[in-house]
Amino acid sequence: MADVELIAVPFDGYGRAGHQAAAAEALRGSGLPAALGPYRVVESEPLALPEGTGERGADTSLVNEPALVAMSEQVGERVAAAVTAGRFPVVYGGDCTTLLGIIPALRADGRVGLLFFDGHEDTMPLDVSEDGEAANTEIGLLLGLTGRLLRGPLAARLPALGLEELAMLGPRDAGWRRQFNVASLRDLGVWMRDWHEVDADPEGSGARAAAHLQRHTARWWLHIDLDVLDPEEFPAQGFPDIPDEPGGLTWQQLTSAATGALREGGCIGCSVAIYDPDQDGDRAGAGRICDFIAEVIATRSPGRDQRR
Repeated sequence: MADVELIAVPFDGYGRAGHQAAAAEALRGSGLPAALGPYRVVESEPLALPEGTGERGADTSLVNEPALVAMSEQVGERVAAAVTAGRFPVVYGGDCTTLLGIIPALRADGRVGLLFFDGHEDTMPLDVSEDGEAANTEIGLLLGLTGRLLRGPLAARLPALGLEELAMLGPRDAGWRRQFNVASLRDLGVWMRDWHEVDADPEGSGARAAAHLQRHTARWWLHIDLDVLDPEEFPAQGFPDIPDEPGGLTWQQLTSAATGALREGGCIGCSVAIYDPDQDGDRAGAGRICDFIAEVIATRSPGRDQRR
């Protein structure tokens, strides 16, 4: 079987020690490499990131800007190199801002689609964001819908995604977006199924999302933000002491949707984000994530994954 390259991301969007910055280490310690036993597993060199800071940056207005910029650059380089070498990269840890490195890096070699599982649409404009968390903004930035005042290295790589190159599954943040007068991407023509629609037909939703992407590009990236899960199903998500939006998918529904997509072929790599080991004392959540990643990757069609 083709090699799988594990790319660990020790990054926390709020610049905190631990939390999402510790997710990759916790997953590795819970057996992620061993869970991928049928594959030849390559582990990427560790990222060298600046110390985290809770301050907003001058170029982006986002929290933890130095580490965010360094992380996106390094993750992008590693993903592009892995795909070029014929490996299937698995980016784990951190948050959705890994996509700010992954998608522009892959785009340099031609069009690429994005299948995005998330409980949120992540299009918060920079000048609206109350807390400066980059993980609420990355889809708007990738599409070029927001970020016109962005400066620096991130700005130079954006936008990197077309509306037709995005498929979104699982959002449940309509009420939250209304508070900030942020419209839904569905209104702009983005292919989307919210969590109720995915709940009704998980496997079919995933398959149709992948089919949509392949009508526009032969290759696509799978991103899974674990806050697409119901917080009662997976508590180790989000920010401690801040209630999550009610609803969301079960592990089985998420697995069915993701495997339904990968059976369609065309997937060249995946990322899994938003796990907080500080909220997972017995590491039960970490073990479930490892099993999930292994099951999903085993479903992909190796003969079709590297199509250009």
